[in-house]
Amino acid sequence: MKLRPKLTLLALTGLNLVNYLDRQVLPAVLQPLQEDLKLDKTQAGFATTAFMLGYFATAPFFGALGDRLARKWLIAAGVVVWSVGTILTGAAGGIVSLLLYRCLVGVGEASYGTLSPGWIADLFSSRQRNNALSFFYVAIPIGSALGYLLGGEVGHSHGWRSAFYVAGVPGLVFGLALLGLKEPQRGASDAGASDAAGAAHPAGGWRAYKQLLKNRPYLLVVFGYVAQTFAVGGFAAWAPSFLQEVRGMEFRDADRFFGIALAATGLGATVLGGLVSSAWQRRSRSGYAATLGLSALLAAPLAFAAFVDRDVARARAFLVATMFCLFFATGPVNTLLLETVPATMRSSAMAASIFAIHLFGDLWSPALVGYVAEQTSFERAVLILPAALVVSAAAWLALIGVVRRTAPAVSPA
Repeated sequence: MKLRPKLTLLALTGLNLVNYLDRQVLPAVLQPLQEDLKLDKTQAGFATTAFMLGYFATAPFFGALGDRLARKWLIAAGVVVWSVGTILTGAAGGIVSLLLYRCLVGVGEASYGTLSPGWIADLFSSRQRNNALSFFYVAIPIGSALGYLLGGEVGHSHGWRSAFYVAGVPGLVFGLALLGLKEPQRGASDAGASDAAGAAHPAGGWRAYKQLLKNRPYLLVVFGYVAQTFAVGGFAAWAPSFLQEVRGMEFRDADRFFGIALAATGLGATVLGGLVSSAWQRRSRSGYAATLGLSALLAAPLAFAAFVDRDVARARAFLVATMFCLFFATGPVNTLLLETVPATMRSSAMAASIFAIHLFGDLWSPALVGYVAEQTSFERAVLILPAALVVSAAAWLALIGVVRRTAPAVSPA
């Protein structure tokens, strides 16, 4: 069987789109779901938290397996599990079953999110890798936007349960396509090149996690990513509801606006961020890190303005600008996660990142925003999110200096 890098990238990107579509149907129908199941904001926030619990808690297991076993079979199994979990979410009868089914979705998506980036990294050389990963992650905003749009349209016309039934089917179909693709050897695209972390190639698996704790560039990438993910998780869970409850938009209009804005900014910013950061990295060994720091530094004040400006048009414009800055970092942050470690540890590195960003990031932010909103006001609660972006900017700006002093830790683009 012949390796087909471009076809494999296309297939993995298509599944990533379905991945995020299934994930974001929930916030799109959160308001009618709350009313039907009689949930308060704290309980509704924990529905997102349950997904993250299944996602981050199982990622280390998939990371350890993915550095040793055939990745495509693990990924295919994960696709089936998350698709079934999505369909079952539409049948939830209360808070307990809702949390259980969303946790199941998280388990399935953990396999995919952990293993797919390493597969792509093994298909493309260092010069091509950032652009390939940026293309792969374009599926995040497009899939998320489709989730909001599908949830809004189907939920409005046929009820929130139908939205989950419709969303869950494509993954079951498209996941089978992976089984016809050949998987590359680990590190195949790095043959003849110096490894990202030096000459040593420690085996992946559980021992790799201990090694990652000694890797300062990797840790700074993850620390900034944790803070950014905290903010993004809060945005994703509550932005449509904020537009509805605080800014007076209709349920369907808010979902439609957020979905379209997500698709437009995500597509443009992810592609542009990949191209700009690749060009910057060719001229400076800290190009990827500088892209991260600048994007977070700009996003924080824009997010603050989006939540405090009472003019609906300006608030929406600030929200769009914030989303653009956040997506601008998508390609380089994932490239750095893979290129600050040896090729034999890529699945473990991605798994550890997923574990950290969700355990300390968006596992808590939706529920925390919901709780603070109940105790104070919705307008005050969402201000937690731009504060998190300030922390992210600080970590990634510090990364610039570390990368400059440890140039071999980052492969040139």
